[in-house]
Amino acid sequence: MTAARLRPMLLPAATVLAGCAAAAVVLAADPTSDAGFPLPPCPIRWLTGLDCPGCGATRMFYSLLHGDLLSALHYNALAVAFIPFFLWTWGGWVVGRWRGRPVRTWENWRWSPLVWLVLIAAWSVIRNLPFPPFSSLYV
Repeated sequence: MTAARLRPMLLPAATVLAGCAAAAVVLAADPTSDAGFPLPPCPIRWLTGLDCPGCGATRMFYSLLHGDLLSALHYNALAVAFIPFFLWTWGGWVVGRWRGRPVRTWENWRWSPLVWLVLIAAWSVIRNLPFPPFSSLYV
């Protein structure tokens, strides 16, 4: 491999290292209990008392790192559902950098932005409804 061929892969490698560092911080912090060091609270929840679409994502990530899918789904089911799409996008970006030309992913589909906007809006409303079974989604 030549240096010119490997140079485009430096940024993807840096994202892997950053992801590993983030995983180490989340594992050390243990956001599911008071045992670890505190992470900053969600500003939307702090200001409004409502769960934003991303609330619980750190606890979801922590649960996934421990292989606990059911807890991860409880903390943030939409974020769990988004993980394959994120990995697809990241993989397409890496392959595109390796090949030297962009790789099309789900983001290039015509209705993707609208579908995700509707899903995020619906998740925001559903997880804040104050009656069963939706009240169990509140974290």
